[in-house]
Amino acid sequence: MNVPFLDLAAQQAEIIDEVLPVWSRQLGDAAFIGGAEVEAFEQEYAEYIGVGHVIGVSNGTDALELAYRAAGVQAGDEVIMPANTFIATAEAASRIGAVPVFVDVDDEHLLMDPDAVDAAITSRTRAVVPVHLFGQTAPVPSVAAIAARHDLVLIEDAAQAQGASSTAGRAGALGRIAATSFYPGKNLGAAGDAGAVMTDDADAAALIRTLAAHGSSRKYVHDRIGMNARLDAVQATVLRAKLRRLDRWNAARREAAARYGGLLAGIDGVRTPVTVPGNVDVWHLYVVRVEDRDRVMAEITAAGIGVGIHYPTVVPLTEAYADLGRRAGEFPVAEAAAARILSLPMFPHLAPVQQERVADALRDAVRTARHDTAGAAMHEAMA
Repeated sequence: MNVPFLDLAAQQAEIIDEVLPVWSRQLGDAAFIGGAEVEAFEQEYAEYIGVGHVIGVSNGTDALELAYRAAGVQAGDEVIMPANTFIATAEAASRIGAVPVFVDVDDEHLLMDPDAVDAAITSRTRAVVPVHLFGQTAPVPSVAAIAARHDLVLIEDAAQAQGASSTAGRAGALGRIAATSFYPGKNLGAAGDAGAVMTDDADAAALIRTLAAHGSSRKYVHDRIGMNARLDAVQATVLRAKLRRLDRWNAARREAAARYGGLLAGIDGVRTPVTVPGNVDVWHLYVVRVEDRDRVMAEITAAGIGVGIHYPTVVPLTEAYADLGRRAGEFPVAEAAAARILSLPMFPHLAPVQQERVADALRDAVRTARHDTAGAAMHEAMA
């Protein structure tokens, strides 16, 4: 039995009867940008998250850039973020001339380390960006306290955490501004690229809307240099349909994560993920850690199991950020994790029998890798 890493077709099958009539009407009305569907989605998602304003935009990277700009981040300002994020968190800052400052994460949950944040603050620091990685809420209260002491803006990267929460509230409603992505593979995914910015700040929301529409609050009246980052109505239609199912789908992910925990508990050499007490994880990804990861991954892939790596290289050590001069070993926890992490199949329609197949394949791959490593070491010792 082959098991896909992600099954988007099953999600689309649930919503197609709702979406197609609306798409047909949009085609007939030629209503593609903005409009009633976008406005309805923004209101519904704002109520779901618990914020005053949601601004639908073109994608998650643009959402981050707009959040940075609305927060007052300017060229030369430093923005602190975890080293193990997706490059978009840093890329969006770089696009406006700001400087990403990377910090390490805690070993238990691979989330931003507040102590590392405190140590990284300088006179040029403007914002701190906790990333809700893999579907789990980052330690925002601790980071927020540090940010408040230094008069810094807290901006959430909530691209992997639609529906996640902590004791402080829902991811996306914990900072001054938050950005998210609705890339198709997200817990709440569009049928293409889409994103949103969330805030309780009415002035920031108005600015974001202007910036996302070429710096224009009225047609052909341009108050500032902006960008073209508007949400398509066809994507809003999909997002509305999926939002109505999001809690149920996230609950199914939690059930699948609990099932993985039981299936993998007895496998030597597999480190399973741990949820922070008080967090409600939405398991965007189910990430284990194994030794000899690349070999284990190759074995599992050959067995017909879809797996991934999120992410194989910490951002400050990518070629794109070589000019920052960061060196291997500066982010020991994130770097060690990057060499061992392996994302297993995780989606709402994942069947128990599929998970059993994944667990069997992982057990066999880890056992083979450990046996071969031990054999090679013995051979070398005898040589």
